[in-house]
Amino acid sequence: MKKTLMGNHAAAVAVRLARTAVVAAYPITPQTQVVEALAEMKSTGEFPGRFVRVESEHSAMACLVGAAQAGARTFTATSSQGLAYMHEMLHWVSGARLPVVMAEVNRALGAPWILWTDQTDSLSQRDTGWLQFYCSTNQEILDAHLIAYRVAEELLLPVMVCYDGFTLSHTYEPVDVPDQALVDRYLPPLDYPYALDMKEPRAFSALPKTQEYFRLRRRMAADMERAQEEIAVAEEEFAELFGRRYSAVEGYKADDAEVLLVTSGAPASTALEAVDALRARGLKAGNLRIRQFRPFPTAALRRFMRPGLKLAVLDRNFSMGHHGIFCEEIKSALYAAAQPPQVFGYVAGLGGGDITVELLCEAWEDCAAGRGNPNAPVWLEDAR
Repeated sequence: MKKTLMGNHAAAVAVRLARTAVVAAYPITPQTQVVEALAEMKSTGEFPGRFVRVESEHSAMACLVGAAQAGARTFTATSSQGLAYMHEMLHWVSGARLPVVMAEVNRALGAPWILWTDQTDSLSQRDTGWLQFYCSTNQEILDAHLIAYRVAEELLLPVMVCYDGFTLSHTYEPVDVPDQALVDRYLPPLDYPYALDMKEPRAFSALPKTQEYFRLRRRMAADMERAQEEIAVAEEEFAELFGRRYSAVEGYKADDAEVLLVTSGAPASTALEAVDALRARGLKAGNLRIRQFRPFPTAALRRFMRPGLKLAVLDRNFSMGHHGIFCEEIKSALYAAAQPPQVFGYVAGLGGGDITVELLCEAWEDCAAGRGNPNAPVWLEDAR
């Protein structure tokens, strides 16, 4: 059924369709409407699960540790400083192998106080052991949450579904809401193998020997790599049931492009218009959308590479003392390639600035002309 939904409501609908058992959350702009919608569904009986109001984001994730350990399908949502406040518990959830799913509505980090979007909040948590998906449309927000539950529960690793604050979270788009019966076919009830059983008491995450800790981390790293295959399987089965196909890296007019824009999140949709505008001028432009950041899709990215190619990587984030985060991950992924492309980084839209067609065209032209510096990012505040 087609409905017109804002991104936050698309996330809430997905959580209901997934038959999530426990939601624990603390509101923060621009995430608030996700949990408001779920609270309203709870009050009307549309959402039969437990809705736990807590006093902080740290408490929200701590609450889900207990719920997930008891075998419940769980969900929370946050943004910005709220995610930073959760940081300690993010490590605990992944280390305990709990399949929690979280909507992370991207918002820049203070100081100074800021409400608008960039990706630094979620990307600063890239080493916590959570899978990360980045959405470009409201339809994908709904779909990605369903895929996230499927993958998380197969791997016993948590998943963060990230999308742009306000640009997607508060913007209405047509969304195809699937039938409950179809979702049930795709997402069976959770059968967590290590669930708390009062008849068989056991300790969870107790102090191990150092060798055992090392082995647990090695196993977790192996499962994170295995996630590449599990995500591909989940996406293929999703396409068969729902008719919408996703992949870790998605190309647009990439086959003969001389320079590829590399984008993520909502700007990836704008990049399609930029590519069309450049093509209309006879320029061989294309776009790669990075949808999956953790595990990083090295093999999928390399399939688009060929000799002489240039990449103009657009980062709506920044690692202080280094460069744009997507750019550096891409350089690392392509370092061992036989003939790696030239990779140029462009930083734009921090704190919610518009990433326009004109700005993306400027980045493409700058890269094509060789004006960029592969060792330092170009900061683009506005198209010149």
